[in-house]
Amino acid sequence: MIEVEVKAKIDSFEQMKEELERIGATKTKKEFQEDIYFNSPIVDFAKTDEALRIRTTTENDNTNIFITYKGPKIDSKSKTRKEIEMAIEDSKKCADIFEEIGFKKVRAVRKNRQYYKYENFEISLDDVEGLEPYMEIEIGLEDGEDYSEAQEKIFALFEKLGITDGFERTSYLELLEKL
Repeated sequence: MIEVEVKAKIDSFEQMKEELERIGATKTKKEFQEDIYFNSPIVDFAKTDEALRIRTTTENDNTNIFITYKGPKIDSKSKTRKEIEMAIEDSKKCADIFEEIGFKKVRAVRKNRQYYKYENFEISLDDVEGLEPYMEIEIGLEDGEDYSEAQEKIFALFEKLGITDGFERTSYLELLEKL
């Protein structure tokens, strides 16, 4: 799958919730996410612009765990990249396997995320520990689909919500590493 994603710093979660309600977006869920990022023993993911993480999500009493690989960004306007994700049962055992074969833990990124649905967009308001408020808008495409039209639609939706600057191509991990 190709994930076309754009994030922007926002002034206020409350203001964005009002804007999302105004355009008819529907709140779908709220969850806590903890992402544990790893670096490869072969290549430096910070240099190749890749990511490998174990994500644990908690919504009410439900917990889900995933391994996610994100390939390098494939354009200069957004965080468009190949993404491969798989559900797993035990994050600790998975982390142990990664470390036994030479992968190194880099950092944990923790956030409370509120999801909204608008047309075929997934929108999230992200309260990341250590960062200011952010909003992400994304669309998933099949391999081979043209992502430039999806990017244009994402930027048009940001504009509809009153956001015309503050866009960020770096990941939350990278933003936290800069602090």
